[in-house]
Amino acid sequence: MNDEQRLRYSRHILLPELGEQGQEILLDSHVVIIGVGGLGSAVSLYLAAAGIGKITLVDGDHVELGNLQRQIVHQTSRIGQMKVDSAQQQLRDINSDIQIEAISRRLGDDELVEVARSCDLVLDCTDNFPSRFAINRGCQQAGTPLVSAAAIRMQGQVSVFMPEGPCYRCLYADESETADTCAERGVLGPLLGVMGSMQALEAIKVLAHVGQSLEGRLMMFDAMAGQWRRMKLKRDPSCPVCG
Repeated sequence: MNDEQRLRYSRHILLPELGEQGQEILLDSHVVIIGVGGLGSAVSLYLAAAGIGKITLVDGDHVELGNLQRQIVHQTSRIGQMKVDSAQQQLRDINSDIQIEAISRRLGDDELVEVARSCDLVLDCTDNFPSRFAINRGCQQAGTPLVSAAAIRMQGQVSVFMPEGPCYRCLYADESETADTCAERGVLGPLLGVMGSMQALEAIKVLAHVGQSLEGRLMMFDAMAGQWRRMKLKRDPSCPVCG
């Protein structure tokens, strides 16, 4: 770590739980962020600022006017651009010291496994069950930690899924299950910031081996009441993904 990096990350280095050794781990880490919308905005901004050495952004959508109420990594001037290109530009402005890779398409099952194997941690910032199930399968097959979050209307949730613990499929057993999306039911913009920030926090903890992660626990946030609830997760012996 050079002097400029020590200055940039000085507030991290001052933390006894993290220190210079922990920051070095972050600088040497590679994470994949799948989905650069509301959750992915907060996640990518905080992880870029934190000095994650390589960030791969995956998203096949373009920036639209209706995104800007919550997807704060994008700007009005970038409407029509691919989301990964818009985010890549913003993250480079925040931290030119790190590597940003952009994949501007939806990944198939085999590609998800390959991408998961190439990194230290995956962050699921998508907004639909089919994508979440596919990402979970890819991470389980690759043996890569997964930090997953979701938010709709005034409710959010976040958890960490490690290869040896319960997986996302243990939590939601019916792969045919459908759910409303933000486009159909709406979502409060700052709620995505809260949940995305929690994802970034959990990613840093897992990568740097500090604190207690949310592995085996689901944290649920009621934005209207300002209340958090916690639920323990157990591995399902009959789970077709990890059982």
